Amino acid sequence: MHLVRNRGERTRPRVLSLAPRQRLALLLEQKKHFGEAPKVRAGLATAREGAYAPQIREAAHREESNSGTLRRCRRKIHHAFALAEVMLGVLIFAIGIIALGRTVSNCVNASALSADDARVREILANRMVEIETTPGQPDKSKEFKIDTGFGIVKLVQKAAPQEMKEEDGTELTGIVRVTLTANWTRGGTDQSKQLAFYVYRL
Repeated sequence: MHLVRNRGERTRPRVLSLAPRQRLALLLEQKKHFGEAPKVRAGLATAREGAYAPQIREAAHREESNSGTLRRCRRKIHHAFALAEVMLGVLIFAIGIIALGRTVSNCVNASALSADDARVREILANRMVEIETTPGQPDKSKEFKIDTGFGIVKLVQKAAPQEMKEEDGTELTGIVRVTLTANWTRGGTDQSKQLAFYVYRL
């Protein structure tokens, strides 16, 4: 039997050639001798773990509590971001609706003004034809109130003699300048349109 020594290890005998009974006894002795240390170390480790078990459980509980708090914070942040996105979307939608409403309102107002302008033009043209076809001097000042079905139009007529001369200096007489002014209201705003023309009366 020779002794084999490795670095950092305990000396173990190596059996070269022994009888089976002697070899078995030697192996049992080695097992008993070298098996005590791991058992002792395991016992010490178990005792140490038992002594520090409350601290370990408390640390595990704190870690679990911190993990739950972190998850709750992440949920709150996610919900806050979702709410901010919804509010931003509602704000953009409201701005678009307001802009669209103003555009529609402007279109309606423009259409109404165009219709009023056409009606007033017709009123002025009719009055001009009436004056031109009526013999005699036109009234120097006169007012009319005309109901168009969309509001009252106030028509004011003014007439005054107009002095005019030929190219050679000859003075022309009998020429009257007539001015027609139509006034009405649209959307709380005063509107006005004017027409001027000349008539010849002897």
